[in-house]
Amino acid sequence: MAIEKMKLVRIFGKVENLDSFITSCCISGDFHPENAMNYVSAHMGYVPVNDDNPYTATIQKIEELAQISGATLKEEFSEKEIIVDADEVDYIDELVAKLSKVHSRRTEIASTLEKCADETEKLSHFTNLETQISDLLSCEFMQLRFGSIPNDCYPKLKAYEDNENILFIPCEQDEKRCWGVYAAPVSKVEEIDRIFATLYFERIDINGGEGTPAEVIKTLNSEKDELQKELSVIDSEVQNLWGQHGERIESIYAHFKLVSTAYDLRRYAIKDAKTGSDFMMIGWVPESAFDWFTGQLKEIPETRFESYEPEEDTHSAPPTKLKNKKLFRPFEMFVEMYGLPKYGSVDITPFVAVTFTLLFGIMFADFGQGFVLAVGAYLLYKLKGVKLAKVVVPCGISAMFFGLIVGSVFGNEELLNPLYHALGMKGKPLEVLDSINTVLVMTIGIGIALVIISMLVNVFVCIKEKQIGKALFDNNGLAGILLYCAGVSAGVSFMAHITIIPTPVCIAMAAVALPILYCKEVLIGVVDKHPKEEYMPESWADFIMQNFFEVIEYILSYFSNTLSFLRIGAYMLVHASLMMVFYSFAGEGFSVKGTIIIVLGNIVVIALEGLLSGIQVLRLEFYEMFSRFYEGDGKAFEGVGMRKNRGFLFKIKNAFSSNKQENTEVIISTKN
Repeated sequence: MAIEKMKLVRIFGKVENLDSFITSCCISGDFHPENAMNYVSAHMGYVPVNDDNPYTATIQKIEELAQISGATLKEEFSEKEIIVDADEVDYIDELVAKLSKVHSRRTEIASTLEKCADETEKLSHFTNLETQISDLLSCEFMQLRFGSIPNDCYPKLKAYEDNENILFIPCEQDEKRCWGVYAAPVSKVEEIDRIFATLYFERIDINGGEGTPAEVIKTLNSEKDELQKELSVIDSEVQNLWGQHGERIESIYAHFKLVSTAYDLRRYAIKDAKTGSDFMMIGWVPESAFDWFTGQLKEIPETRFESYEPEEDTHSAPPTKLKNKKLFRPFEMFVEMYGLPKYGSVDITPFVAVTFTLLFGIMFADFGQGFVLAVGAYLLYKLKGVKLAKVVVPCGISAMFFGLIVGSVFGNEELLNPLYHALGMKGKPLEVLDSINTVLVMTIGIGIALVIISMLVNVFVCIKEKQIGKALFDNNGLAGILLYCAGVSAGVSFMAHITIIPTPVCIAMAAVALPILYCKEVLIGVVDKHPKEEYMPESWADFIMQNFFEVIEYILSYFSNTLSFLRIGAYMLVHASLMMVFYSFAGEGFSVKGTIIIVLGNIVVIALEGLLSGIQVLRLEFYEMFSRFYEGDGKAFEGVGMRKNRGFLFKIKNAFSSNKQENTEVIISTKN
């Protein structure tokens, strides 16, 4: 359980060397910058370095190029050495101009195609009209309206048969609407429009054209074919352009993203307001990278540094960077979900890894299904890079182990019997459905053990953080352990008539723990030297009443937290019961139908119960264990950088600014 040690570093140098410092030391992911203005007072004469990023415009242009080409940009180098000079900006500008012109034409064609398709769809309802559209739309004494009316409203037109000013010509009818044209005298058109509005007539605008609707549709289809051909030519041209220049563009993009990230770090620096020639930058460096970091600094002229231990810094809390072995590392995500530990506290990742894996394996005990889960998760991580899959692999192996104990292989409870007989055993170590009480008692025992371990971890954490009062008197401290153990012993004695701790000793433990928990705020405040206003009550009457109910709440929470672990046994029983049901449906003997049922049953159980078991174990971690000893209020270490591998060496030719200075060469070199 380790947290990476940190050192606070203050860097002083000339502003002209600021970029060299950033590119040499800060973009490897080993430097957590702090706002330097928080470390100086106003009268010291420092101001922030607030320069506009000169690389943003070029990055946006390259992203525009990729969008036009339908390509996905990679933010990494494909070569060991990338050379980028000032001419690349002009090269990008020329490509953007060329592709923008092509893209503009493509947009125009796409818009025309959309209009043609829309007009074709409109006219398709009126193809039985044999009159020229231009003639229909140019009537001097009549107004025509194209549109549709709901089928349930169409019969209502009969009510207007005697109205000589209304003429409706139906053209097409589908399941919902009747399409047609109505004509009205110019002098009566507003009145007729109102009548058709009450019948929910939906009008559509016809733009016109030479010929009948059918002839116009034919013309539009010919136009669409020509436009589609031109569009294909343009798309082919764009793809060819990206094929010729794509690799170079991606290299340039990766370079500019890198230098842009480096340039953005300037906002953390401050400079002398009077001369503008000196800068200061402050940040945290992991102890493992400190020698490399200081070695890089020595290569930068007129630059010096000061380093401090975290205890010497009063301006900001050190960031937390977890440092775990490869086996435990995937479980860091659960710790981060709850919140990182404070710097100098305890990393509980190994505790989470062990308990999560064991509890999941017990709840999902099946050798075959555990194997599928482990292999599937491994492939998912390797092929898709899903981080959660790395957690599922050990959980699947744990399920395989406990599957051997309960003798379950894809729900088959008899398949492993020859193995047990070969080992000299009468049968499987645990028959789940025939030992329900044993399973439930076992899970309660697991819960009791984990609750006590969580309390002991809390005592360890409190001692490490020098909170002796909390370690002794808290409800999750030694006093809480005494009361909990006394309660567990009394419960076992009452239910099973087994004496774990002698009754007089239990009474003595409770008699000591209860008064301590009743006054714990005062005791903790005195021992840990808190301000008096934090622990001394304003009203003793309120203090007596409130603490009475709090002690009752502690006792009830111990009881409910312990019972919460019954879900482990419950899921173990549900798993076995579900598979028994599927095998019952499948019937005895081999059949195609039975095989399909068993396969589908296993798929359902693996997917559904695997998900639910994971959620329930995570709930136990967060609510029954984490809450006893873990606060999770640490600040994450956020090392800025494009590359995490410090062994990579790449050369950038002309690290230019927005005004295109003369060519210079910058070597970004890092340690392995």
